Amino acid sequence: MGSHRISEKELATVSLNSLETGMLCLADRYYPSFELWTQALATGADLLWRVPKQWNLPRLEILPDGSYISEIRPYKKKHKSKGGTLRVRVIEYKLSGAGSDNETYRLITSIMDYVTAPATELAALYQERWEIEISLDELKTHLRGNKIVLRSKTPDLIRQEFYGLMLTHFAIRSLMHEASVREDIDPDRLSFIHTVRVVRRKLPRFTAAFSPSEVASSP
Repeated sequence: MGSHRISEKELATVSLNSLETGMLCLADRYYPSFELWTQALATGADLLWRVPKQWNLPRLEILPDGSYISEIRPYKKKHKSKGGTLRVRVIEYKLSGAGSDNETYRLITSIMDYVTAPATELAALYQERWEIEISLDELKTHLRGNKIVLRSKTPDLIRQEFYGLMLTHFAIRSLMHEASVREDIDPDRLSFIHTVRVVRRKLPRFTAAFSPSEVASSP
């Protein structure tokens, strides 16, 4: 979280500090750069990022699953490269079915083992990145309320209000996860909107159970 003067890419460099070995980081084509890839790679996490179509990715070695080994390099002004290169694995595919736009998707990954991580599985996994868009819609539209802006007027209070919304979203999603585990169903089959409505109906029962002043004065 930062001020309106800070770009998403700047915030991304800070977020990368949370990565560690054993994690898989997904990113869309707005973010990739040689520098950001290098920073993320140094954390020990695995990477699977979509790259813009204008990236030059030479086919150095074709792999049995259809992916291929390539390399990326740092680009400076006027497209003059400087420095070394990094080997990556490239996965290209198109989506089929209703609503597909025939666009070619290009992903680069740090996972070189095509046996452990076949191209088809990584391509399918990348589509899960869109779950964050659903979460943003849940947070901004259904939880915060349509056309309702943050009420706070100072940076500190805005942060406090924002964290409150994030914690509420986390609590609701945790409740949905517990319900899905109990019933042995996919959490994606549960409705966030319905869960919010249920929580809102049940909330008065718990908020009336104690007085804030009593909690504050208790030893």
